[in-house]
Amino acid sequence: MIVTQPQLTGALPDQMHVPVFAGPGQLAYVDRPVPHPDAADDVLVAVSACGICGTDLNILATPPAHKAHPGIILGHEAVGTVVEIGPGVRELRPGDRVVIAPRITCGRCAYCSRGLANQCEDYQSVGTSIDGALAPYLRVPERALYRVSPTVAEDDALLFEPLSCVVGALARVPVRPGDRVAIIGGGPMGALFALVYRALGAGLVLVADVVSSRLEQARRLGADVVVNPANESLKDAVLVHTGIGCDVVVDAVGNQFSTAIELTRRAGHIILFGLRPMDRPAVSQYTITRYDLTVIGVFVGLHPFGQTLQLLESGRLHPGALITHRLPLSALPEGIALMRSGQAMKVAIRMDKDGLDVS
Repeated sequence: MIVTQPQLTGALPDQMHVPVFAGPGQLAYVDRPVPHPDAADDVLVAVSACGICGTDLNILATPPAHKAHPGIILGHEAVGTVVEIGPGVRELRPGDRVVIAPRITCGRCAYCSRGLANQCEDYQSVGTSIDGALAPYLRVPERALYRVSPTVAEDDALLFEPLSCVVGALARVPVRPGDRVAIIGGGPMGALFALVYRALGAGLVLVADVVSSRLEQARRLGADVVVNPANESLKDAVLVHTGIGCDVVVDAVGNQFSTAIELTRRAGHIILFGLRPMDRPAVSQYTITRYDLTVIGVFVGLHPFGQTLQLLESGRLHPGALITHRLPLSALPEGIALMRSGQAMKVAIRMDKDGLDVS
């Protein structure tokens, strides 16, 4: 028996007008039936807001830089309210406020059986292989959802998933009080790294990017130093502020490995976070060996969700500060264009009927 949120029972529409991936570089709006729980563990969520992710931009690139099924509803950075649950749902109830962990792993493959769910060989992903959250309603299995406190602001909650990726990365290279950190790439993920490192007591947070608006935003978010490598030597700037190089360097771009090596002190740590599958940067293996560097590749994090919720609910960190624009679902193409052009750091798509103007 499906359980429905009582006050919303009569309010659920039959149809919703949603944007779908229509092929390379194409986004189309279509009418779709509002989904309802199908499998026993299904949950129907009324989405209140969803962020536009770099993954969405990559899916809509020409040619696509990330795979997605044609006809799929995009989006996975969302917050909403449970309105219906299937008979097998154990923990969640209608009325619960939830956020999304979009990778739905199989639990059976060689890597899942080793506890390495982030390397699952047979996963589904919200917004790429199953319909996503850039829609008024989202149906997903219960295990893709986490209850979040009503005290967490909506803007903060919708960045739960990208924040969890940063929390998962930092679990691999824990920050020590006073560490000097350089982050290459001042986009949304680089900015989240800066926020978290600052909250955890880093002695210096330096952000590098070639887009001036991103550097201005990074400074507003609390970065100690911002550097535009197009205008000055990044290596020289790091040496001026550290003397020997940074304790930790994060490549949030995906093709800056050689630069990261130049910025890291001897016996320092490099976190390779960004994903650029088509790039093949040259790397000096000699330097890594000679100077005792530790290089860590991280992908989405390994079970970081409980820790991320604790961080959000503590109120010590407000990732929603990254959001520069809020738009209605009908203006998704405008939001995508704003992010592509660099005019927006992060765009939140609101599902309320009235929407919000660009702010």
